Amino acid sequence: MIARYTREEMGHIWSEHNEFDTMLQVEILACEAQAELGVIPKEAAKVIREKADFEVERIHEIEKETNHDIISFVTAVGEHVGEEAKYIHLGLTSTDVKDTALGYMMKQACDILLADLHKFHDVLRRRAVEFKYTPMVGRTHGIHGEPTTFGLKMCLWMAEIERDIERLEHAKKNVAVGKLSGAVGTYSVVDPFVEKYVCEKLGLEPVKIATQVVQRDRHAELCSTIAIIGSTLDKIALEIRHLQRTEVREAEEYFSPKQKGSSAMPHKRNPITCERICGLARVLRGNAQAALEDVALWHERDISHSSVERVILPDSTITLDYMLHLVTRVIDKLLVYPENMKKNLELTGGLIFSQRVLTALVDKGAFRDNAYRWVQRHAMARWLEGKDFLAGLKSDEDIKKYLTDEEIEACFDPHAMLKHVDTIMGRFGL
Repeated sequence: MIARYTREEMGHIWSEHNEFDTMLQVEILACEAQAELGVIPKEAAKVIREKADFEVERIHEIEKETNHDIISFVTAVGEHVGEEAKYIHLGLTSTDVKDTALGYMMKQACDILLADLHKFHDVLRRRAVEFKYTPMVGRTHGIHGEPTTFGLKMCLWMAEIERDIERLEHAKKNVAVGKLSGAVGTYSVVDPFVEKYVCEKLGLEPVKIATQVVQRDRHAELCSTIAIIGSTLDKIALEIRHLQRTEVREAEEYFSPKQKGSSAMPHKRNPITCERICGLARVLRGNAQAALEDVALWHERDISHSSVERVILPDSTITLDYMLHLVTRVIDKLLVYPENMKKNLELTGGLIFSQRVLTALVDKGAFRDNAYRWVQRHAMARWLEGKDFLAGLKSDEDIKKYLTDEEIEACFDPHAMLKHVDTIMGRFGL
């Protein structure tokens, strides 16, 4: 991912130096395990831990000849160690080191993302309480439906983030694994103790079975989960973009005093951050598709997945980390306009209460289909001719047989339609 969208902590995890350093820790731990088994001298393992080091530039220099990144890495480390280097990588295949290091790096990345999600959840929770009773129109198909509250909208987003946290915890568990079981996963020249020892030291779970590689359904789950979380953020950002439209203007991104919205139009206040979130969500969904393509490999492994993962795993975690930072800031500083919400709530002249009138008629004994048609004809007169909806209902001879003027007016109370807000938000301890 480009530097513009890379935050320091997440970027460090996927830096080339950190990747090699993580693989180095795997190699050192494997040597210690071999020493515990008596396969190599304990003094050699001690020397390897003390002297093992590398320079990225030297690894690349060697790779120009070997055309093999892990061999180049082991060779460069060996130059620092000396005679004891002959014990490094003993009994291992490249993917033993690469996949175990990758599992550790993905675990670290998930920890950052989970912290991001919890921080965002806290902001949503605070603002949901703030706007718990702030009425606004709920829209279906983009058309005014019935009253809701802005707090309920925030609570809905918060609930989805809670599910996203659960999803990511599960995905983390499945990628925080390692394997050191040799060329086709049979431990042909390495004892299973080595795998157990290394994984325990790194806080990873040894896979129960592998081929040469950890199976890529795990990675596909992580990328798919990241894409789902990205789609959650996409949904939130898209809603804010709609609410910020000039004709609506119920909420908008914070616009700082020195900010400029357009190079040509000084009046512009554009939802650029939310648009960026929506755009980057598309990248995450594309990466998830690539991860799914990586699941099927030839026999006990091929290398077609490797080039893909070098792009999608860093990019997906870096991108989501950045998106969560953005959306947290957007919600934290979101400008909300309850007066415009009220104005829009009244925009249709009471059409949003049509179901209340319909229900009242049915409660008084009217056939539902007849009642629907009576209310609808006055609703359409309001839509198409601008006539007064309430006055039309009061003057309708069919409706007057069942409801008094006072009973009709009582249907036009938005607060009566929001009487269960406490019940809904109480489910979340709000």
